Amino acid sequence: MLPSSAASYGSSSQVDMMVPEQFPVGLGVLVVDDDSSCLRILETMLRRYLYNITTCSQATTALNLLRKKKGYFDVVISDIHMPNVDGYKFLEHIRLEINLPVIIISFDERVIVVMKGIHHEAYDYLIKPIREDELKNIWQHVIRKKWNGNKEIEHSGSFEDNNRR
Repeated sequence: MLPSSAASYGSSSQVDMMVPEQFPVGLGVLVVDDDSSCLRILETMLRRYLYNITTCSQATTALNLLRKKKGYFDVVISDIHMPNVDGYKFLEHIRLEINLPVIIISFDERVIVVMKGIHHEAYDYLIKPIREDELKNIWQHVIRKKWNGNKEIEHSGSFEDNNRR
């Protein structure tokens, strides 16, 4: 998992100090899809990059797992079209409650569907079948999320406080 004690990503030396040498080895990835074959394929591809993979076939179970194991996962990859759940609501719950980057996967490549995912703040939208090279760099979303989170902290407070920082 990515260290949470990071203060800022200002210079490359700060990034080097914050990111373990073996990163992204051990990145916690939760994959959610009602298609068991897709889950197995994604798990196999992600394991090649030494990510810690947990798979789940139901969004409600995944959300409970995310709540129970807060801090264990770094990124969620989820199918947007699953039975018994609105994938966009699921995405919203993760964003508001858990605050993790979510990558949407789907066979649906219609622009309106992709744009709706982006509107709901998905970090990426991958079209099935997913290519392995698309998964290799999912860690970049985790870094970007941490970096943007730290920028928001840096920019909060008064003008004088920001100048002192």
